[in-house]
Amino acid sequence: MKVTRVFLIFVAFSLVSGFTDCYKPVTNSGLPSHIKSIAVPAFQFEARALRYRVSSRFTEAVSREIIRRGRGLKVQGTRENADAVVEGTVRDFSFTGVLLDREGRARVYEVTIVSAVTIRDLKENKVLYDNQNFIFRDSFEFSSDPRSFFNEEDPAVDRIARAFSESVVSTIVNGMGVKEEKK
Repeated sequence: MKVTRVFLIFVAFSLVSGFTDCYKPVTNSGLPSHIKSIAVPAFQFEARALRYRVSSRFTEAVSREIIRRGRGLKVQGTRENADAVVEGTVRDFSFTGVLLDREGRARVYEVTIVSAVTIRDLKENKVLYDNQNFIFRDSFEFSSDPRSFFNEEDPAVDRIARAFSESVVSTIVNGMGVKEEKK
């Protein structure tokens, strides 16, 4: 009986003190309400070392993530008739050995990709979000047994592209850094 009374007092105190405001879900997009379609053209590639399909993996990952979490946003590949655009550039791509085996060969590699992203409102001709220094890192391991060798570089790039796209789309959907001007 006493435990129930203490619990009820705690619940009442929590409701009165405003702690419930901490758990409000995000209910609207960070984009202005007039944006219904968003273009995701092919990302540019400025990196020194050319890697197969890195920029297209980033473009595809961002498009898929917007479709998955974009709350009804229409995604297209060109700017024509789009309300907004996500412009991306892969600025640098590198991988380095970070862990050696007993023979001195690198077994674990770290992939680092530096990219830039800008979200533009095409209807009002203004930048909604700009980050010229998105940095993503992931690691992959080579097998010590040559018979079971599998190149993990491609899956590592795919994981980084997914992490990148989740971050960009979270910025769009949750409104972190994207502000609509009040009229």
